[in-house]
Amino acid sequence: MAKEFVEKLGVLLAPTLAALPAGVTVEIRHFFSGAAAYADNRISISLTPAGLAMKLAEDGRAKLLAEGAEPLRYFPKATIKKQYVILPEAMCGDAEQFRFWARQSIDYVLTLPAPKRKS
Repeated sequence: MAKEFVEKLGVLLAPTLAALPAGVTVEIRHFFSGAAAYADNRISISLTPAGLAMKLAEDGRAKLLAEGAEPLRYFPKATIKKQYVILPEAMCGDAEQFRFWARQSIDYVLTLPAPKRKS
């Protein structure tokens, strides 16, 4: 099942990835029961049974929550992942909006500290 999520996320992100500046690497990998996009090894977007979630700056999250997005919670009663929102289905189907928010997510995570390497 995860393979389907990896493939679907790859298709959804293809136009966004094609427009990224040289030197930015985005890799789509298996992520628990779904897939995730990692921009220079920083997770930015996930597609799981919970929905399509994007890691965004506070102002972007607030705007999307006001437009019908939901906070990310991977399963009932789980902790809310505060930096992520689940996009509404309509937004996922709107190519222009999706590309805009995907780019916002990627650009945002690139401002965060690089993950620590495992020794």
